[in-house]
Amino acid sequence: MDLDDQLRRYFGTDDFATIAPAALEAGIERMRVDFGMQKDPARRFALWSLLYMFGASPDLDIAFDNEDDRNAARDFMDMMAKAQGVE
Repeated sequence: MDLDDQLRRYFGTDDFATIAPAALEAGIERMRVDFGMQKDPARRFALWSLLYMFGASPDLDIAFDNEDDRNAARDFMDMMAKAQGVE
């Protein structure tokens, strides 16, 4: 999944700065629906990651049945925190 493609799909633009608040809210809701319906583990993880970056991801215990997937999500969360300078 390409980030720019996902931004265009859910928000109608690949320029995050131009997303109106209402479009942001609607796009996040569409992502949540797609996440809930997604069966492919890689796509599901990618959608969860994008939702996480928007502060809208479901809890790990709800999002992932598999412990390995939950651990991968925790690793992603740690990576994002380090990228933002949070330890």
